[in-house]
Amino acid sequence: MGGRELVLELRRRELPQGGWSFGDSRQPSVEATTLAILASAAEFPEVPAHSVRFLLSVQRGDGSWPAFKGDDDGSWTTAMAAVALSRVGGDSRMLEKATAWLLDTKGREAHWLWRWKFKTADTLAGIDPDKYGWPWMPGANSWVIPTAFAVIALKQFSACNPSEEADRRIRTGIAMLLDRACVGGGWNAGNCVVYGSALKPHIEATAAALMALQDEPRSPLIMRSVEWLRGQTANLRAVSSLAWSILCLFLFGASVDDLKSRLAVQAAEVSRIQNTSTLAIAALALQCGETIHPFALIR
Repeated sequence: MGGRELVLELRRRELPQGGWSFGDSRQPSVEATTLAILASAAEFPEVPAHSVRFLLSVQRGDGSWPAFKGDDDGSWTTAMAAVALSRVGGDSRMLEKATAWLLDTKGREAHWLWRWKFKTADTLAGIDPDKYGWPWMPGANSWVIPTAFAVIALKQFSACNPSEEADRRIRTGIAMLLDRACVGGGWNAGNCVVYGSALKPHIEATAAALMALQDEPRSPLIMRSVEWLRGQTANLRAVSSLAWSILCLFLFGASVDDLKSRLAVQAAEVSRIQNTSTLAIAALALQCGETIHPFALIR
């Protein structure tokens, strides 16, 4: 099973109105839609215009994207949409508005009251609240995956549109990621410690954080995290975990051929992969090294 076969299945699953849902739902998911567009672009350079038009039609007036079409609030998927638009091209004004929204959005600990709380009353969280990232939804605390993709989106946009504001926000997000890393490397979903107990890292969160840090100096923490992720792949069978690991490790120069072969076997029966985001990530991972990496950063 190769990436092209998975992409063809993705094209078959596109909703009549445009976009993709996670599974059997008829409500388009922005996450699933952006990943499906990225996977399609690798196989079909001229991504069907209606797919991109649909994505643009869901953008809110403030520049953000909701998690699902019809939702009232912007969400972390704004970063994913920005990455997709940077890859396939689109209305530059829409991308600029998305970037402005990302620059303005902060985790709740950026507020002075929450910084005071974490520094005085909630010290067991084990975080430095001066180092904040992005939330899943506005008004919530910073989390690893939203922060990682926001950093990637801003870095990709800033490569051709540098600004001091974007650089400062990127640096703050990176500081947050480094602050929240688990003791032995890798990342959990949010904090590295809860009630004084160290948390274990997760595959997807670690892969996302490392992709955001791919062009940073290869510190001991970053390299420990790469080695942790590489070590976890020995026994991985889950399609999503394999795919994210491939996309991440490739950016750090690791050989991923064996992992791609294992993923191809696991993804052979595409009908069993009901989650459209998982299907799209698998397609992107199988294309790794053969097409433009959607999360690559210019050094």
